[in-house]
Amino acid sequence: MVAHQDDASPPEAEGQGDGGEVGAERIAKRLARAGVASRREVERLIEAGRVAVNGERLTTPAVKVSPTDRVTLDGRPVGAVQPTRLFRYHKPPGLMTTHHDPQGRPTVFDSLPAGLPRLISIGRLDLNSEGLLLLTNDGELARRLELPSSGLVRRYRARARGRVDPARLARLKDGITVDGVRYGPILAEVEPGHDAGANQWLVLSLAEGKNREVRRVLEALGLTVNRLIRIAYGPYELGSLERGDVAELPSPGKPAEPGSVKDIGKTLKAKRSQRPSPPILTGEAKKTYKTGWAKPKIKRTGSGSAPGRPAGPRGRMPSASPPRSSGARPPGPRPGGGRGRRG
Repeated sequence: MVAHQDDASPPEAEGQGDGGEVGAERIAKRLARAGVASRREVERLIEAGRVAVNGERLTTPAVKVSPTDRVTLDGRPVGAVQPTRLFRYHKPPGLMTTHHDPQGRPTVFDSLPAGLPRLISIGRLDLNSEGLLLLTNDGELARRLELPSSGLVRRYRARARGRVDPARLARLKDGITVDGVRYGPILAEVEPGHDAGANQWLVLSLAEGKNREVRRVLEALGLTVNRLIRIAYGPYELGSLERGDVAELPSPGKPAEPGSVKDIGKTLKAKRSQRPSPPILTGEAKKTYKTGWAKPKIKRTGSGSAPGRPAGPRGRMPSASPPRSSGARPPGPRPGGGRGRRG
């Protein structure tokens, strides 16, 4: 997870791109809409001298291009702007959320199933975190949804070792400062039925998504997180999507209505009892891309589909979503025993 800063548009530069033609737009916006990267990342590509327009290498992002201009990245033509597409992906642990890792570790984008367009992530999950990661081919959409100003609430399940102090957990709603870093309101509680033993499952809702926020905040409370699963990002939920699989969502129109953590998650207990189905298409065939398949598999999502444990031979993995009844045991070893996942 990362919190991106608003990228204020720099003043117009002279000498590169007059922007006088009809349909002209800033180069960063053009590349973002073409799915190259977010606008902030495009500016870094330009600063590194990797972007050229009509054969002239750019030195500033303060350039406008028209539909007839030839734009290249590392000498390769940048394709035309494609219709916006949005996907939900069940990220397994052990993958970096980046297109290239200097240390050579496996990445999300190296591990995606075949048949997908070039995608970028909306926010990030760190190496050992898992769960819902939104992917899109539109850098403008990615920027809009990942900024803290969007007000979109991220919801997590965290398995933590240590003694939970309910009073300190409740005070997180007022925010907390850890090692000089101020974190905003967090709603946190122990999952009912899983409040005993060395490992306990917590549910947390937050709107900022700063780097390693959940782990650092719980560590400040004396808890060590040994498993972290993102189960929702704004209105989008992980549901029963299997590890490594990708499901396409309806193309978003207007941005989701912003709201604070307090507005969206007044009580997590009420949220669990009224949780809607993931906002995927109903009644229409929508592609689910499965790891290891050469061709996308068509999966129908309609009124007949029910959330819960995935079907099929790979369905042995429990759902990462919170249990609907207090008697269900969350994924992972039983409290007080067993060996945890290597981190």
